[in-house]
Amino acid sequence: MNEETTRTFEELEAWQAGRELRMFVFREIVPLLKHQREYDLSDQIKRASRSVTHNIAEGHGRYHYLDNCRFCSQARGSLNEVLDQLITCRDDSLIPDPLYEAGRGKFNTTLRILNGYMSWLKRSALRQAPKPPKPPSNC
Repeated sequence: MNEETTRTFEELEAWQAGRELRMFVFREIVPLLKHQREYDLSDQIKRASRSVTHNIAEGHGRYHYLDNCRFCSQARGSLNEVLDQLITCRDDSLIPDPLYEAGRGKFNTTLRILNGYMSWLKRSALRQAPKPPKPPSNC
């Protein structure tokens, strides 16, 4: 990712992967849960999947590497919440195994990209940190 070319959060691969997961949840999982009258679980997985992209976007808007990383950490927590809810759906026989596997794949992709983005943010913060002064040359 090149800092000069990124203008909005929409260009971030982490946000794009999170968006794919969110759209998958809304298009493939939520309709099945509503059909089976699992409204609470439907609401929880919708909110968690939204939280992934919301936190990535909010962090990007902070223009501070470590603050951004903190929001990405929140996004990663929400991402894991989505995975737990997918597991619950499978365990309770609310979704078929192939749909769970597809969701798990989107989780894995998003997690990998998000972790890479967070590593980049941390490295960038270290490069930006002031260096300690050099000792006097007569020491």
